[in-house]
Amino acid sequence: MRKVDGAVAPTMSNTGSVVLVNAVGLHARPSVKLTQLAKTFAAQIEFALAPDGPWTDAKSPVKAPKGATLYFRADGSDAAAALNAVIGLVAHKFGEE
Repeated sequence: MRKVDGAVAPTMSNTGSVVLVNAVGLHARPSVKLTQLAKTFAAQIEFALAPDGPWTDAKSPVKAPKGATLYFRADGSDAAAALNAVIGLVAHKFGEE
């Protein structure tokens, strides 16, 4: 556990990052694919556009431009598998190219 603004927050034990290289970045269809995949895991999965956040729940649709680095962190019983899956999805251009 770590303190955040006086509150205790869980430390995410699994982290990783990947660059958005698909033509359209993260919007519409790719965002939905990421959200749907994240929802298949029990782990809490978050991502940010900077290594120190702010962090967003990966189970909620979001947007990010092509070339951005997505930083992921996950915690829970299947966190390692979840992290590998979401990073793989992004690295393989969401299966669209």
